[in-house]
Amino acid sequence: MNRDEIEIRRLEIECHIGVPDEERAQPQKLWITTRMRPSQGFIGLYDQVQNTVDYYEVSLKIADLATSRPRHLIETLAIDLAEMLLISYPLQSVDVEIEKRILPNAQYVAVKIQRSR
Repeated sequence: MNRDEIEIRRLEIECHIGVPDEERAQPQKLWITTRMRPSQGFIGLYDQVQNTVDYYEVSLKIADLATSRPRHLIETLAIDLAEMLLISYPLQSVDVEIEKRILPNAQYVAVKIQRSR
């Protein structure tokens, strides 16, 4: 199994998310980490960005999806992001972690998922 991985760590996104209407009314800061394992790994890249997963493009797609509509749960956003990444890129698997500062006595709350083809 290929272990080559591209990681975007703690991408900061503001989106409308939360269970109560009042929470969703204002943008909430989230930090999103993705770990993507390309299907072919890093073999045969020939130092060309078109032969790999363009992490800048990925960051834009993550932001677009996160801000595309309000959601209640960060779990739902994690699933949506993992599905989008697997459909959009040649990945064998992807991990998505989303952090949200919401509890006053905790650094953050996080959800983590892993999906594969």
